[in-house]
Amino acid sequence: MIPQPPRKTGFFEHYEELIGTWTRRLRNRQQAEDLAHDTFVRVLESKSAHVEQPRAYLHQTARNIAVDGYRRDDRRDAMAQHTFDQAPLDSGDPEHFMHAVQLADSVERALAELPLNCRRIFIWQKIEGLTQQEIAERLGLSKNMVEKYMIRTLRHLRDRLDAIAP
Repeated sequence: MIPQPPRKTGFFEHYEELIGTWTRRLRNRQQAEDLAHDTFVRVLESKSAHVEQPRAYLHQTARNIAVDGYRRDDRRDAMAQHTFDQAPLDSGDPEHFMHAVQLADSVERALAELPLNCRRIFIWQKIEGLTQQEIAERLGLSKNMVEKYMIRTLRHLRDRLDAIAP
């Protein structure tokens, strides 16, 4: 008989509570579910055999993952800000130029992986400055649907650009 690793019990009964807490904090159930999933993966993969307070452990783990995500987003935002605002393409710094070209190429490739409406909405909102209401009218969609397309696009870009973030 092969010995089984110790089973971490007591965690799953807090799943809905964890999602509820983070849905309120993030104001987005999908993000809360993603965070809960990541939390359970981290907890179940951890080496600790016994946790005395599984509820507190889950909430602290979720908080840590959320903080890590915000820090990663801040680094990516800082990188984009630095690349596009502080280092214009004609700055004479070849490293900044190459990084900007690589970033633009990565964004273009990531956008190409998305459906046409996602690409249109991203370009119209982020580059041309249209409001979600204006885009909704152009495409004959609800404003809510435009927002959902934008969220999908931004998540996709985040996932693809994480690999090149410093």
